[in-house]
Formats: sequence, structure tokens, C-alpha cells
Amino acid sequence: PSIEKISGDGGYRGTFVIAVNQFLKREVEISKKIKSSGFHVIKERWVVERTFAWLGNSRRLSKDYEITTLSAESFICISHFHTLLKRL
Repeated sequence: PSIEKISGDGGYRGTFVIAVNQFLKREVEISKKIKSSGFHVIKERWVVERTFAWLGNSRRLSKDYEITTLSAESFICISHFHTLLKRL
């Protein structure tokens, strides 16, 4: 219920956007292709990629070891707590 908007790349255009709007009543934001050459930081994508990189440092989260979604979610919370405590 706390998710307000879903982000995706160009591969999610079409039926995915319609299905999310119809069933979940949420807005889907499709990222636009950057026309210029060179490297450009996209803020939202950087946040997601960095978060996945931090989670990949945890041994249990480096692969898909968890059977249930609840246990995977718990280990994600534990990994974030560990990262935050190391920074204090």
C-alpha cells in the first residue's frame, strides 16, 4: 500500500502498464532513452543499482537462496541494518 509509483525501462511499455493501472491502480513511469552520447547519471536508477550492490555484499543475498519471500525480506532488512551500523 505504500508504493505510489512503479519505474521501468522501455521493455515494460504496453500490456504491463495497462495491467498495473487496471489491477494495482498504480502509475508506471517508463524511463526515456538518452539521445546524447557519453555517461549520464540517472538519479533514480543510481539509487536502485547502489542498493542492489550493497545487498550483494551479504552472503545470503548474493544468490537466491531463500525459499519464501518473507525470509528474503527479513534478510534484506538485516543487511541494511548491518550496513547502517557499520557506518555509525
